[in-house]
Amino acid sequence: QVQLVVPVAVVFSPGSVPGDLPRSLPFRDVQEMEISMNLRTSVTSRYDMVFRGTTAQEEAALAAATAREADAALHPLQDISMGSLTMYVVPETSPLLPQGISVYVGKHRSALVRAGGSLAALHARLRQVTQLMSFTTTSITAALSDRVPNGQLSPDARRYLKSSLGYEITFSLLNPDPKSHAVDWDIEGAVNRYVKPVVDKLSLVANFSVDSQILYYAILGVTPRYDKESSSFLLSAHSLPHVINPVEARLGSSAASLYPVLNFLLYVPERSHSPLYIQDKDGAPVRTNAFHSPRWGGIMVYNVEAPASPQASLPLHVDVDMARVMEVFLAQLRLLFGLSREELPPEFLLESPGNEGLADWELDHLLWAHTVENIATVSTTLTSLAQLLDKIGNIVIKDDVASEVYRAVASVQSAVAKLAMGHLHSAFQASKEAVTSSERAFFDPSLLHLLYFPDDQKFAIYIPLFLPMAVPILLSLAKIVRETRQRKKEPTKMD
Repeated sequence: QVQLVVPVAVVFSPGSVPGDLPRSLPFRDVQEMEISMNLRTSVTSRYDMVFRGTTAQEEAALAAATAREADAALHPLQDISMGSLTMYVVPETSPLLPQGISVYVGKHRSALVRAGGSLAALHARLRQVTQLMSFTTTSITAALSDRVPNGQLSPDARRYLKSSLGYEITFSLLNPDPKSHAVDWDIEGAVNRYVKPVVDKLSLVANFSVDSQILYYAILGVTPRYDKESSSFLLSAHSLPHVINPVEARLGSSAASLYPVLNFLLYVPERSHSPLYIQDKDGAPVRTNAFHSPRWGGIMVYNVEAPASPQASLPLHVDVDMARVMEVFLAQLRLLFGLSREELPPEFLLESPGNEGLADWELDHLLWAHTVENIATVSTTLTSLAQLLDKIGNIVIKDDVASEVYRAVASVQSAVAKLAMGHLHSAFQASKEAVTSSERAFFDPSLLHLLYFPDDQKFAIYIPLFLPMAVPILLSLAKIVRETRQRKKEPTKMD
């Protein structure tokens, strides 16, 4: 039973306080909601709200010309601890929010909310924003997908990557026709410019390593269909799953990796199959000319313009537009981590995270989900270990294995306690330590069940070995016993 506590500060600017506010500012309010997974697992979300008025510095920041400027000015004045949120309620007539926009979500841990007249309307709006910026029922259900009946899972729940202590990102350039195309891509510069800021921000979640490779004569394994109308080749949606297996055999990165590998492939079609376009399920061309595979990665088809004259010398020199490619790959990376922007009401405006690739509250969103998933993983691992030890009575538990189990239990209890206190960062760190300790204990070589045999197996193994030797020994013993008895019965000769 896990309780997720989100500290929320609701700050009223002058002229935004609802008339039906039950108490004078400041005051505290708590809202709870239960997310039920199955009969044994439920997660309680608790929003610990503090309602107060603005300080003089916050009022000055809210006097900025635009919402973006106000968000930047308010950032140093907020509680910046992970998992905490600050909602600034502005009057309905405030020029900060554009016409028709009632909520502006910044790229840190705050939002501007237009006062909704009544307290009930404001509460409903605040609930929407706090769930968006912390965790939703969907994200927690996806984190606990192993414990949720399939019928209750959303289609996207199994798309997200499982929580891990590390990930390996591999960028691969596939050139199946090097005789026709000499492809040049500045992958090192692109990684430093586009990928590194995102990975640096995600380094709190896990360790990341990034590498790249170029594969020649690597084909997709699916023959595209030629379309006369557009004079191009088409890959339909139902043939895309068959593209990955032949390519994956050539990648070779996952074989030597301890961590999940995210593969991002840039495919330059051979000259005989150019241009090549991907179609969606409705037969319409995909705008990005790319597709992604859940928990695996993504593939983008990069078409090369045909030479102006047929007599052009081969191979053609191709310079890849890395900005266009990285835009697609980073969008796919966000999808794999469950950071895709969900369908939002039209009155919500979300600030672009910029070069960092994800906002501070999106990082928190990831930490909430991974912390809950880590706690569930440790629980399952330790339960499996206990069942193994119960089944094998003569198993030997070394002191270091026992200490890892104790450490895992203590860390997971600490993570649950920290979550209940609203300390997200320390809860996540404790859950990572718990996962590490439980995995070390579970996979310790001394606990390999093949080292220990039940008694009936021992008899089955040793009897065929010792029986042939035992037969002559037993016969000899029987003979000695018989001779001894006969000797006793014979009368002794007396001189």
